[in-house]
Amino acid sequence: MPFLPTISTFFIITSAILVAIGWRLIIKNKPKAHKKTMIAAAISALLFFIIYVSRTAFVGNTSFGGPESIEIYYTIFLIFHIILATTGAIFGVVTITLALKRKIRIHRKIGPVTSIIWFFSAITGVMVYLLLYIIYEGGQTTSMLKAILGG
Repeated sequence: MPFLPTISTFFIITSAILVAIGWRLIIKNKPKAHKKTMIAAAISALLFFIIYVSRTAFVGNTSFGGPESIEIYYTIFLIFHIILATTGAIFGVVTITLALKRKIRIHRKIGPVTSIIWFFSAITGVMVYLLLYIIYEGGQTTSMLKAILGG
């Protein structure tokens, strides 16, 4: 198992679990515990993002190493995941900002939507991880910095 992708996947799974716990806490009318849990979820997601960006910049992205016959399906799935993850991150920042600014009425409306997007983003992210590193052996990895600098 590759070290950094495994660690970053752990953080995204942790983030999704914490979002689910936070959702349950607010349903049980425990706003203080909800806030702490959701902040922990955001920190976990941020740790994922830091590891992912650092790895992408310094180590590179791993290409799909599975059969060529399904590579197009993997690519379509990956694009879907990237769109979900980007949308989820934007919604997440907006949702947290609304909560911290005490705009609770809007936060309550957007929070469940954000959570559902985040759950699907986490699930598809885990699937990408499994397809790249567990089910199939990862393909070639090229450093973005090497590619840019011509190394």
